[in-house]
Amino acid sequence: MLMKGYWNRPEETSEVLRDGWLHTGDLGYVDEDGYFWITDRKKDLIIKAGENISPRTIEEVLFNHPKVSEAAVIGMKDEVYGEEIKAFLVLKPGEEPTAEEIIEHCQMKLTRFLVPKKIVFLKALPKSLVGKVLKKELRKMP
Repeated sequence: MLMKGYWNRPEETSEVLRDGWLHTGDLGYVDEDGYFWITDRKKDLIIKAGENISPRTIEEVLFNHPKVSEAAVIGMKDEVYGEEIKAFLVLKPGEEPTAEEIIEHCQMKLTRFLVPKKIVFLKALPKSLVGKVLKKELRKMP
């Protein structure tokens, strides 16, 4: 047995423990050598026009921009598509690209469907004590 449940949190326990299985919400794959690779979290998927989009795909393109130090992508509500793509960026010291410049970079590397609709520049991304980006906090930002 991996665990009996979350302490004093029966609703959360029932969400993750079902039929004897622990549902972590992690997404990944097994490679040809039998290794497991965790690539994303189910709750972080962006659902745009019924399509599941992995934020990681877009974040990797943003990481490759020469003026970007850090990037995080989330879904934001959209009346037409259900969700649209919103990117939060931390820039390298001394760099000041425009949102249009970042979008042009994405247009060269991604299909139009995956290009962020909104770019937000931050001094720092909110992170946990172990350095993981707190996307829950990003979802609260305008």
